[in-house]
Amino acid sequence: MRSAPGTSAPGSSSLDPSPSEAPQLLDRRFGRDEIAVVRHEVSGRLAAAGLSGDRLQGFVLAVNEVITNVVLHAGGQGRAVLWLAGGSAWCTVTDAGPGIPAHFLRPPEVPDSFEVGGRGIWLAHQLCDEVTVATGPIGTTIGLRIALPRRATSA
Repeated sequence: MRSAPGTSAPGSSSLDPSPSEAPQLLDRRFGRDEIAVVRHEVSGRLAAAGLSGDRLQGFVLAVNEVITNVVLHAGGQGRAVLWLAGGSAWCTVTDAGPGIPAHFLRPPEVPDSFEVGGRGIWLAHQLCDEVTVATGPIGTTIGLRIALPRRATSA
């Protein structure tokens, strides 16, 4: 898989232990009928970990946008893994689709007001502390990270 320009592949951040090295909060496959379920599971697990308010809602929205993209554009099924490590919440969303076309890999710009679609990745970049993309002809992995509040990371 190739990384998008200006982003790094999931797992390449110096602070990012792989999900296999950290306790997982969620590891599940999903399809069209599970989008709302995944969103609620992510929200509940991160709230229990201390994320709250706008940061929680924003991260959950970013995850929702990415899993919705998988369902709509990458074969309809994927896998979401959520874990805590290094004072952050991490989520990777993986699919087995055909990869993201190169013209969508540039850092996203604000979508036009009347443009249909095209806001998911842009929103993820606005709402997360880090977004990574690794894509190729056998699938895509999008990584999302948000820092946890200090009181949650010391617990």
